[in-house]
Order: sequence, then structure tokens, then C-alpha cells
Amino acid sequence: MTRQPAVAGAFYPANPHQLQNMIEQFLTEAEAPAKAPKVIIAPHAGYIFSGPIAATAYARLRQAHNIITRVVLIGPSHHVAFRGLAVSRADEFSTPLGLIPVDQHAIQTIEKLPFVEYIEQAHAFEHSVEVQLPFLQEVLDDFSIVPIVAGDASPEQVSEVLEILWGGPETLIVISSDLSHYHDYITARQLDKATSRTIESLQYEELGAESACGKVGVSGLLKLARDKALVIKTIDLRNSGDTAGDKQRVVGYGAYVIE
Repeated sequence: MTRQPAVAGAFYPANPHQLQNMIEQFLTEAEAPAKAPKVIIAPHAGYIFSGPIAATAYARLRQAHNIITRVVLIGPSHHVAFRGLAVSRADEFSTPLGLIPVDQHAIQTIEKLPFVEYIEQAHAFEHSVEVQLPFLQEVLDDFSIVPIVAGDASPEQVSEVLEILWGGPETLIVISSDLSHYHDYITARQLDKATSRTIESLQYEELGAESACGKVGVSGLLKLARDKALVIKTIDLRNSGDTAGDKQRVVGYGAYVIE
């Protein structure tokens, strides 16, 4: 079974050449320090809005293009309400840039947990995971994915899954999340700065649903980071008023890394 793209032509170009050119332009404008991160948090809006911010995280992965062979992706559910975490039986996910194999062995490992189940409807139209895939295809060589859509799950549950799948240098963790929604530009900047301070201090208990739409995945990551004494840092913090939208009603975007 192949999971077909749901938002190609809407959130990002359906034409592979246009898509590749757009991503390359974003990556070219982003700095790429020598050290590749183990974990990134990246936004999931339409590329014209959040692509430049996502690129600041993805550009750093080029240093490990031939090392990273598995990517664990957690994104929030926007269409289906459910408890726990949803995985898919799909053998591969398709984008305009080609097919990405799914690591079904890894999925079978976590599916044994009582709060993880196969829910194909949660994946069918979900953009939070999908929009990360073309960026990964552009910066990595051959890799497989472990796509997870988060419903109503606790930080402890998400942390447990991430711990099981953590792996070594071959495994990258991607948490998909936007920040504040539909405030004016000045208010959004203040709210998102406060959220970034919360994320950097690993205070996942302080994150509200209004702080980050991917709160479930972010909170689980922060719990694990605290348990492992890891450091997370903000590398970009902007909103749609900075990229392609007006400043009256904006959505916030942040990019974060754990190295």
C-alpha cells in the first residue's frame, strides 16, 4: 500500500521541478553549520509561509546526508480525533519527488504499546507529516520513515516511543509543529518568544495547546530531552507576517534543534 500525497499542489508545488527549485532556494538562503542535529522541530504550513523557517533546520542535515537512514516523524492530527498515537500499514509514502519506504519493522515494535494503533484515516489527509517529506528527500540520500500522527497522547507516552526509536546517528527525529495562530504580528512575536523560552527550558508542563499545535509531540520530546539532560536551541523564530502573509492575523513558526 502506498500513501498518496494529500496536499501536493496546495501546501507545496505538485510539479517536481518547481518543488525541488523552491526547496533548494530555501536551503540556499539558510545557514548550515558543520554539526548535524539529532532532533529537529520544524513547522508544517504551506511552503510560502513556513518553508524558509523549516529550511533553517533541514539545511543542517546535509552534513549527515549519507549517515541518516531512518527518520522518525511525529505530527499532530488535524482531521481525526483519537487517543494515543496512530501508525500506518503503508509500505511507502509518495511525494512528487518519489517514494519513501516505511520502516514497518520499527512500527511493529512500537505498535505493541497499548496507546499505539493503526489508524489509516489519521494519515490519509494529514499534512503535518507530509510537508516534511520533500525537505527530507532533498537533503538526505536513501532513508526510510516511521510516520506517526499524534492524537490525545501524554508526554510520557510520546517520550516512551521516542526512547524506543532513538537509535544512533542513523536515526533522525522530526517533530512537526507550528506555534501561535491568528494573532496580530506584535502579539504573535511576544507569544512565540515566550513559547521558545519554554521549549529551551524543557518545561513541557507549561506548554498549552494554543502555544504550539504540535504540543503533543513537542511535549514528549521535551520530557525525553530533560530525562537525557539534552539541550534544545531555537535557530529561527518568525511568522507568516515575515514571509508571505499580512501582519493582522499571523501564524507563528519556529525551528529548533538538539545536536
